[in-house]
Amino acid sequence: MLGVDPGLTRCGIAVVDVAPNRTATLVAVTVVGSPAEQSLDLRLLAIDEAINEWLDRHSPDHVAVERMFAQNNTPTVMGTAQASGVVIAAAARRGIPVALHTPSEVKAAVTGSGTAGKDQVTAMVTRILRLDAPPKPADAADALALAITHAWRGGLMGGGLETGNLTSPQRASRFPTPAGGSGGHRTGGSTPAQQAWLAAEQRSRGSKGWSGGSRI
Repeated sequence: MLGVDPGLTRCGIAVVDVAPNRTATLVAVTVVGSPAEQSLDLRLLAIDEAINEWLDRHSPDHVAVERMFAQNNTPTVMGTAQASGVVIAAAARRGIPVALHTPSEVKAAVTGSGTAGKDQVTAMVTRILRLDAPPKPADAADALALAITHAWRGGLMGGGLETGNLTSPQRASRFPTPAGGSGGHRTGGSTPAQQAWLAAEQRSRGSKGWSGGSRI
């Protein structure tokens, strides 16, 4: 799963691997962008080049992008929308499904509260991915949270993925997480948000449990 927190000045791009039991592992994360004084065409080109490189390098099965929401800062909204369009078009060119999630959806998915602050989101992303230090800057953490959210919720533009089999059937995970963790990461159990999603989906599906699969 590749997550993108779009923006012209800072665009967060992250890739996570998600196992059938919802254990998420960091694959890669970066923040790209351009100075405000640069012309719009060159700013969009920088994002286009970066997202195309990451799509080619990691070959994600799905892409999750932050959904736009109304606010008073029109220039910021326009820039974010333009950056989003570049990412969505790049994914569509490769036939990769794209999902859109609002900030409140992402906050609720990873922290259990749709009104959580950035520090809370960053702290939970750090815990979920078993990282030794919080991802920085905030745009990096937001991109990771987007990827995790879509994997956990199993939604594709509001539907399409079976939440009991969150992973694509084509291939096995390239980044399996052994029991107890490895690679110097801290280990831990499911977060409250994970437990809540799992319980709700088990109820809706008759408690069938998780089936096998491969990487999102």
